[in-house]
Amino acid sequence: MSRKKIALVGGGQIGGILALICAQKELGDVVVIDIPEAEGMVKGKALDIMQARPHDGYDSDLSGSGDFSDLKDADVVAITAGVPRKPGMTREDLLATNLNIISNVAENVKKFAPEAFVIVVSNPLDAIVYAFHKVSGFPKNRVVGMAGALDNARFRTFIAMETGMSVQDVSCIVMGGHGPTMVPLIRTATVGGVPLTDILSRKEIDAIVTRVQEAGTELVKLYGKGSAFFSPAAAITEMIEAYLKDKKRVIPSAAFCEGEYGIDGYFIGVPAVIGAGGVERILEVELTEQESNLLGSTLEKVKATVAETGL
Repeated sequence: MSRKKIALVGGGQIGGILALICAQKELGDVVVIDIPEAEGMVKGKALDIMQARPHDGYDSDLSGSGDFSDLKDADVVAITAGVPRKPGMTREDLLATNLNIISNVAENVKKFAPEAFVIVVSNPLDAIVYAFHKVSGFPKNRVVGMAGALDNARFRTFIAMETGMSVQDVSCIVMGGHGPTMVPLIRTATVGGVPLTDILSRKEIDAIVTRVQEAGTELVKLYGKGSAFFSPAAAITEMIEAYLKDKKRVIPSAAFCEGEYGIDGYFIGVPAVIGAGGVERILEVELTEQESNLLGSTLEKVKATVAETGL
C-alpha cells in the first residue's frame, strides 16, 4: 500500500515544524513547496529532517520544491504561505498581500491536486479560507480553516496551567472568528468532566478567556519577530491525522456554514467533525442569548474582512 501524500505550501517556521511532526507520526510522505527563491531553503529543511529519521526510526520521505506541479495527487494540502504578522500589525493589514498569494495557490491546487482535503492557515484566516474556497471551487467539505483547533488548545492549556491539572483531562469549545472576538464557551469547559465553574472563580475564568483571545498577540510581542509556530503546526497535524485516519474527531474549525447557527455563506469557527469525508458535519450547540450576541459580533468582523476580499 502506498503512503499518503501530504503537501505543505509554505516552508517557513510552521511549515518546517509541520513537516517534522507529520514525518514523526508517519502520516505519509511530505513535500514542502515554496516560491522558487526559497527552493533551496525548503529542500534543506526536508533533507535535514530526512537525516533525523534514523534517530526516531520513522520512514516517511520528505522533499522540498519550488514548483507547484509537485502538488500532484496530494491527499492533503496544508497552506501556511503568506507574510507573517509583525508587531503592531493587525491580521487585516495582511489581507491584501496574502489574498494574492492564496489566489495563486488555489489555482495550482485545483490544477494539480483536485481531490485533496485543504487546510488553510494563512491570516486573516476567516477571509483567506473564504478566498481559497471561492477561487478553487472546491466543495465545502474539502476546505477548512485552522484556527479553532489552535484557539481550543490555547484555552485548554491556560485552564491546565491555572488549575494545575492535566491538559489531557481538559475539554472545551472555542467558536467564532480567529482573533480577539473569538468566543470561548465557558460553560462547556470541564476538567475530567467537572465543570470549570466548580473549580475556578469567575474572575480567574474571565482572566483565562481574555488570555485566550489575546494569545496570538501575546506570542507576537514575546517573539519580537514573527508569530506562533510550534502550536499551530501541532494543531494542523491533528486535523491532517483526523482526515487521513478517518478518526471523526470533533475539532473546532473554520468551516463553511449554510444555516448552522443562523450563519449562511461564511467560514467561521464551529465544532466540526473531521473524518475521511473532510468536514463531515457541524455540531450545533444550543447557545445562550449572550453567547449568540458574542457570535454575532465576531460574525460581523468576519463579514467585514470577507467583504474586503471583493470575492
